[in-house]
Amino acid sequence: MTDLLEYFQSQKSTMLALMDQLVKFETFTSEKENVDRMAAHLARQLAELGAEVQTHDHELVGNHVLARWNPGAEGKPLLFLTHSDTVWPSGTLEERPPRIESGKYYGPGAVDMKGGITVALSAMQGLQALGRLPKRPIYFLLTSDEEIGSPHSEELILDVASQCGLVLVMEPALPDESFKTARKGVGTYTIRVKGLPAHAGNAPEQGINAVVELARQILVIDSFNDLRRGTSVSVDLCEGGIAVNVIAPHASAQVDVRTVTNAAWEETRRKMMSLQPQMPGAEVQVLNPSARGPLERSERVVSQVRQIAQNHGLTFREGSSGGGSDGNLTAAAGIPTLDGCGPQGDGLHALHEYVVIDSLPRRAAFMAAILCDWDCEL
Repeated sequence: MTDLLEYFQSQKSTMLALMDQLVKFETFTSEKENVDRMAAHLARQLAELGAEVQTHDHELVGNHVLARWNPGAEGKPLLFLTHSDTVWPSGTLEERPPRIESGKYYGPGAVDMKGGITVALSAMQGLQALGRLPKRPIYFLLTSDEEIGSPHSEELILDVASQCGLVLVMEPALPDESFKTARKGVGTYTIRVKGLPAHAGNAPEQGINAVVELARQILVIDSFNDLRRGTSVSVDLCEGGIAVNVIAPHASAQVDVRTVTNAAWEETRRKMMSLQPQMPGAEVQVLNPSARGPLERSERVVSQVRQIAQNHGLTFREGSSGGGSDGNLTAAAGIPTLDGCGPQGDGLHALHEYVVIDSLPRRAAFMAAILCDWDCEL
């Protein structure tokens, strides 16, 4: 039986060409026409690989694509979770054309996450070429708004993932090629304070200063920090008032919240949503427009991945990330999730974004091994 890693190493140049092809689709989240062009391209490729392909049209962002192999087979599906959008607007390719240097492929969107899409497609292509594609349901979901927090795809992600026994999030690996077996939860809160205007010189006592009320709220919010447990609560943007000689009638702030555990996530949310005015007559409103709960480390997932790695002569390393992904959504919903399944690299959202080319076959072999050996019942 052909060794998976040996086979995919022989396909490295093909994988590199595929990644280069995908990088040359500029897919800034808000440029729907461009994002749709890549989605249509991938839909055709997935169909050529024998998948049943469904395109979910969307008016506000790019279209989402769901591909399914063996949808009627027994057992829970395994899901590749990917996204087409990047943070780079049209014209970036002209400014920073892709290049290869010292074994690294540099290009906008390469590691986040055209490289991850490449790994998933290559794993499917390889197993088909080897005649080893398992007779189990395998899904591939491509969304288009991950870079803005997945507001238009979250419902679809959770609907598809809820059917699955494992979610393989094709975000890049950590810089040392470790999988991301834990991620902090990431939430944003908006605090809005309403006061009462008055002349700052003639009748300040008749006003209710919203800026002062907000300052008092910030001191309370700051007390929610518990950095030793990995909980950070940061007030990072503030504004308020209308003129220097008017008691401020309104003020607002935005708060970044990150936690390691779901228990801390819920505790911090309860505290934030329970904020009460401290000045008579002031009003305080708390909104939570963006929230992705933590991806907590699962020993059940880690132990099985480690065993699969040993069975196939692959190297398994794990680590954690302070940033969020769509894997936070699936993990917080209780669905087994393995993140950082994409290639090794660095420079997410940065000018030096790159993929380590030699990691492409290693990651494809790992994904292929998981597709073949994963036991959803363990």
